[in-house]
Amino acid sequence: MLLKIFQKKRDYQENLLLFAMIGMALVFLVITLAYLARKNSEDWVDFKMPKLFSFSTFFILVSSYTLYVANNAFEKQDFFTYKYLLGTTFVLGLFFMVCQYFGWKQLEAQGLFFGKKAGAAANFLYLLSGLHLLHLVAGMIALWIVFWKAIKRESYIDDFIHAVNPPTQKRLKLTTQFWHFLDFLWLYLYILFSIQH
Repeated sequence: MLLKIFQKKRDYQENLLLFAMIGMALVFLVITLAYLARKNSEDWVDFKMPKLFSFSTFFILVSSYTLYVANNAFEKQDFFTYKYLLGTTFVLGLFFMVCQYFGWKQLEAQGLFFGKKAGAAANFLYLLSGLHLLHLVAGMIALWIVFWKAIKRESYIDDFIHAVNPPTQKRLKLTTQFWHFLDFLWLYLYILFSIQH
């Protein structure tokens, strides 16, 4: 299966994104392995998972679904639904970011400020969720560009010409792949931390 992924014909942009996502996944894997290895250390302070992380997980899962439906609407040339769902996906991404921020505030309310006072466990949570949020900002920028280029078109003819343009199709495809990758990455982190805490 892995060989098929690399044997499939794709252009350099798709290859770059694929290798970037593999690199990101490896970085997160190494950090989570370090997290698990440190679990029995002296500075390990257990904590309650912020409840708002559950809400942020809900928002990012729903955003993946709205982006999936937006892609279907794009293929069916239902441009109103496409634009509406792109905007909805962007707003859900913002909700995710807000929940992450206030989730960190819930950690601080437990006395777990980033740094030495938090202990290894909470610092790993700050590091991994912060790193994911940084990647999500890149995804939000890409999503905003796709959305902005879509809403600039006012007539159906303009929308149609925009939709059949190969760069438009490529931009939507790459943004969608990256967004779903970020979704699965957060789900992995959320399940990991939920099991551990």
